[in-house]
Amino acid sequence: MVDSSAWLEYFAEGPNAPHFAAAIEATESLVVPTITLLEVFKRIRQQRDESVALRYVALMQQSTVVDLDAALALRAAALGVRHKLPLADSIVYATAQAAGATLWTQDADFDGLPGVEFFAKAAP
Repeated sequence: MVDSSAWLEYFAEGPNAPHFAAAIEATESLVVPTITLLEVFKRIRQQRDESVALRYVALMQQSTVVDLDAALALRAAALGVRHKLPLADSIVYATAQAAGATLWTQDADFDGLPGVEFFAKAAP
C-alpha cells in the first residue's frame, strides 16, 4: 500500500519516486484506501486541473480500492489514538494493517511504525 505523499511524489517524478515505483506499478497486489483517492485528487486538482487529477485517480483505481466502513473506522480511531496519528493517516494505517500490507510512505507521521517502509523527503 502507498500513502498519498508517495503517490504524489511518484506522479511528480520527485526524487523519492523510485522508492515507490515498484509498489505502485504492482497494481494486482496494491491496495488503495478511498481517503488516499480523496487526498491525491484534491492536491492535484489544486495544483493542476481536474482532467489531470481524474487521469491520475483512474490509474490508482486499477488496484483494489478499499472503502471506509464502520469496522475500519473504529480500527483507525484506535490506531490513531495509540500512535497519535492525524485522521487521514489513521485511516491509511488501519487499512494497511487490515490488509496485511506494507505501507510505503515519505510522511514522517508513519516513521517507526510497524509495517511501514519510510523514506524521508528529499531536501528541496
